[in-house]
Amino acid sequence: MSPDQLFQIANPLALLGWLALLAAPLAPRAAQWVAGAAVPLLLSLAYAGLVLAFWWDAPGGFGSLPEVQALFTHPHIALAGWLHYLAFDLFLGAWEVRTARAEGIPHWAVVPCLVLTFLFGPAGLLAFAILRFTLVRKILP
Repeated sequence: MSPDQLFQIANPLALLGWLALLAAPLAPRAAQWVAGAAVPLLLSLAYAGLVLAFWWDAPGGFGSLPEVQALFTHPHIALAGWLHYLAFDLFLGAWEVRTARAEGIPHWAVVPCLVLTFLFGPAGLLAFAILRFTLVRKILP
């Protein structure tokens, strides 16, 4: 399967997880199963397979910014990097929903954090930390 074909499968799969998080108040256990486990683990499996299969042939590395740029010129490694983002951001979004629910933070207040996490990962985490500190006076678990 080509990197483009895998990309075309991974994106809707991740989107399914994000939709489950948005609907979490309706089915919290299902949302956590889908977005907090099943989808991130499937994406992680694909990531691991790509890295194991193609890492050794890829140029570059992690020693400098030019090496990282060279690393991501390899299509399979670029896809692995994308899967890394998809898996970790979704896992983070599931943590945000789970934590908010446990601490009594209204779901509607978490939705903007989820949108930011979906689009800009760390910015969403920052927004959730600010929300959590504001409402619960807690930043760390």
